[in-house]
Amino acid sequence: MEIVEGCRLPVLRKNQENEDEWPLAEILSVKDTLGRKLFYVHYIDFNKRLDEWVTPDRLDMKKLQFPKKEAKTPTKNGLPGSRPSSPEREVRKSLDLNVQAASAPSRGKTLPTPKRKAETVSLASQVTPATSVPSLPSSAEATQASVYPAARETFTTKTREDEPLTSITTVTNGTTRRVLPPSQPGRKRKTCGTDEDSQDSSDGIPTAPRMTGSLVSDRSHDDIITRMKNIDCIELGRHRLKPWYFSPYPQELTTLPILYLCEFCLKYLKSLKCLQRHLTKCNLRHPPGNEIYRKGTISFFEIDGRKNKTYSQNLCLLAKCFLDHKTLYYDTDPFLFYVMTEYDCKGFHIVGYFSKEKESTEDYNVACILTLPPYQRRGYGKLLIEFSYELSKVEGKTGTPEKPLSDLGLLSYRSYWSQTILEILMDLKSDNGERPQITINEISEITSVKKEDVISTLQYLNLINYYKGQYILTLSEDIVDGHERAMQKRHLRIDPKCLHFTPKDWSKRGKW
Repeated sequence: MEIVEGCRLPVLRKNQENEDEWPLAEILSVKDTLGRKLFYVHYIDFNKRLDEWVTPDRLDMKKLQFPKKEAKTPTKNGLPGSRPSSPEREVRKSLDLNVQAASAPSRGKTLPTPKRKAETVSLASQVTPATSVPSLPSSAEATQASVYPAARETFTTKTREDEPLTSITTVTNGTTRRVLPPSQPGRKRKTCGTDEDSQDSSDGIPTAPRMTGSLVSDRSHDDIITRMKNIDCIELGRHRLKPWYFSPYPQELTTLPILYLCEFCLKYLKSLKCLQRHLTKCNLRHPPGNEIYRKGTISFFEIDGRKNKTYSQNLCLLAKCFLDHKTLYYDTDPFLFYVMTEYDCKGFHIVGYFSKEKESTEDYNVACILTLPPYQRRGYGKLLIEFSYELSKVEGKTGTPEKPLSDLGLLSYRSYWSQTILEILMDLKSDNGERPQITINEISEITSVKKEDVISTLQYLNLINYYKGQYILTLSEDIVDGHERAMQKRHLRIDPKCLHFTPKDWSKRGKW
């Protein structure tokens, strides 16, 4: 029984607890190496970065599923290869015949006209009535939050007085208990916020990724080549990296056991000897561009994608090895790149980066963001995110990352938003014995986090409830304790005093 591409079967792998498991996987490619077959598998419902080449002994042949044959194109009038006629095509034929009949010159004969009148066919897709989208009151409704004197962990937001009671959240010994009133007939219970991951339109139909001036990859053009990792290993300075995803490096480099990169200019080379020869000529010891931030050993460099095109393209090729959803390789002109580095006696070593559009019509302050694997889980991801919002503060704007976020990017952003918003709420103090007040808009202005992200974070943390015409923010002792523990571990922070950045008005610069 021969295994071919497209087959599915359980494959043995180790989980996080180093235990054996047999998840279902799809065979993407088969190759022979020294007379031994290897199979490239994608684990169904697992991230693509776990895809790998496996040996036959890890395959469970007893549960092999062969790929289903594609359905043949329907035939018309029994003739093979012809497509079925659509209503629109029939109408167009009828209309064309009518036009020919009306415009044909009279020479004693008339062209036959269709007996049946052309029916009007609506080409617009039918859309079901949209369900009501839960949301907070708009800024026009003057959302005000206040703190109850009896409990510093409870905040309220004033809104219309005629709203129905939705829920009451009480805090008792660190536990949160929600009391839901009986629903009223004909009235919908009101909830707050939306999921920032949602890419669906209001009518429930998923919208296509935004492709203009964006770094979002069009997943509709995925093929078997781009679904497979093509680089085995990358040597970058003192680190060797195992790529997670496909990256469009030149084809002749994909067969090498190790791809060598200059850690300062990111030029790719095919051998260690080529790298050593290149280092004798490369004068860079830091990324090109302006150093706009330095504190301790951490620095940030601003790089213009038009002025430093080669470096920007090499950076994107490296980043694509670890980013699946977003991609950009060659058209770097509309983007700025902010590279974070760590300094030692040999120079400034790249830690991570983020890019942003010079002009964003949708308030995006980040297009792609990446911390290289050797520096992950050390606080650098949040530092990159914090720096992007510091730039937005200097620009006097609110910002949001471009969607869709990767799984790790979403975790980092949710963690940053949660800590930032909780930090503000816990620092609220009463004035003259009155309850302190804050609005969603004020939180957004203080943090430069877009209002939609503030609302979605409050909902994600389950802090916000509707009670007697007010939105109540309730912080349980568990949330407060967890936040304080997280902030104690967060040693890396951006110091605004060390930022030397002047925003540019790119709208007046033509082609930048």
